[in-house]
Amino acid sequence: MTELLDQPFVNISDMLAQHGRFKARRMAVVCGDVSRTWGDFDAGISRIAHALIADGLQRGDRVAVLMDNSVEMLEVVFGVIRAGGCAVPLSGLLTSAQMAGLIADSRATRAFASAGFRDRLDGVRADLGQVSRWIAFGFSGADWIPLEDFVVGHPATVPSIRHRPGDDFNIIYSSGTTGLPKGIVQTHAARLHFAFSNAIELGITSDARTLTTTSLYSNGTWIVMLPTLFAGGTLHVMPAFDPAGFLQTVKARQITHSFMVPAQFIMILDHPALAGANTSSLQRVLCAGSPLRRDVKKKVLERLTPGLCELYGFSEGFAAILKPGEPDDKFATVGTPVMGFDMRVIDAEGRECRPGQPGEIVGYGAGMLREYNDQPDLTEALIWHDAHGRTFIRSGDVGVLDEDGYLTIIDRKKDMIISGGFNVFPTDVEAVVGQHPSVADVCVIGVPHEKWGETCLALVIPRGDADPAAIMDWANERLAKYQRLHAVELREEFPRNALGKVLKRLLRDPYWSETRI
Repeated sequence: MTELLDQPFVNISDMLAQHGRFKARRMAVVCGDVSRTWGDFDAGISRIAHALIADGLQRGDRVAVLMDNSVEMLEVVFGVIRAGGCAVPLSGLLTSAQMAGLIADSRATRAFASAGFRDRLDGVRADLGQVSRWIAFGFSGADWIPLEDFVVGHPATVPSIRHRPGDDFNIIYSSGTTGLPKGIVQTHAARLHFAFSNAIELGITSDARTLTTTSLYSNGTWIVMLPTLFAGGTLHVMPAFDPAGFLQTVKARQITHSFMVPAQFIMILDHPALAGANTSSLQRVLCAGSPLRRDVKKKVLERLTPGLCELYGFSEGFAAILKPGEPDDKFATVGTPVMGFDMRVIDAEGRECRPGQPGEIVGYGAGMLREYNDQPDLTEALIWHDAHGRTFIRSGDVGVLDEDGYLTIIDRKKDMIISGGFNVFPTDVEAVVGQHPSVADVCVIGVPHEKWGETCLALVIPRGDADPAAIMDWANERLAKYQRLHAVELREEFPRNALGKVLKRLLRDPYWSETRI
């Protein structure tokens, strides 16, 4: 029998359009002096979508977004998605060569950029022939089309694009660095689950007034950004973070929800403005990106808000959360899986570990990635199958589950360094430092830093005479800001296992032993 009704898929773009229609005069987004009601925000998204469609954008085409925090950046991202494209937000901390590498890897056909990216892009645009259109926000120049000219004359109505659950929504890069980083491809269905599951876990409703403090290209920011827009709340975007500005905005705007990395919490706790601040409006403040030291957590709960949530997860699509009200004996854990996810801990042979036995954390759920972009071997290596044949994804992290299913993290994801909430992969930094003529061998580790949580230390086996300061200056000129070295130390040899692999844990331990609680 022919079905009379279609099978509706109410996706995130549809939800934004509904808010534009039924909440038209309510505030949607505020960033600095710029604000949009839901009606105007939705209209801006649609104009960009129509402009892209008129420019020949096809379903699934990738569009790079290199923009600083702004209302317009959000309109561009969701305009790309509404047009049937796949948004590729990229970091503003990358070098010119790194940006070019990610644009090429994503196969982006168009690119939007704000003024802060222009100088780095102008030097590489000639090598990116796949990009047919460069759209500028806040500046003009040869072969750049100003954003206002690109959208002029296009309607504010929602285009007739029907999104499918399996369509690509965005690509998030796990690290924008030298070599070939991993592009995490996420679908409409995965992002829809991401939006409503985090909204429920964090209590984000249409009454939420959420403050984002980190860059909008970051997947961590999306943990609160996407649920707030999905629910029809009001999103307040900090153009750049500063602790006094955070406290002032929380009070003035009666902020209910926010997200920060540990380094930001530390800056707020150390700021004199906290003494007279009113943060009573805060219902939930999420910490993610790197582990929050226990002593810092206690101070946050006492001095900033009792509504602290800690989230452990990875952009590939899994998360666990510890929320207020959990038993005291779970204080040092990262909680249980976010709704819609399952979790296991497995040993080196792929067998499930018993409670209390450490192993690799693997996760499963509706928010998982579709694949690593154009890297099938890496995608396949990510998979672990449970007894029912479900494809869990490997974290590379070592953890342990207790009898109640609460997860405790034992070790960091491989050797990754998390500095100020940004993921830094030592091999990428080592690839740069190793090019210095005075460097015979190099090992990069993360060491404690009062402000950033961790920072990069390069341990170098020199070739002849070597000046550590000169090596550091040379390398930092070639590294992204968040990758830069804090120091260089000379060594005669590295501890290695029987296969010659450097034992980085032995190198790290002396630097961390005095900070452990």
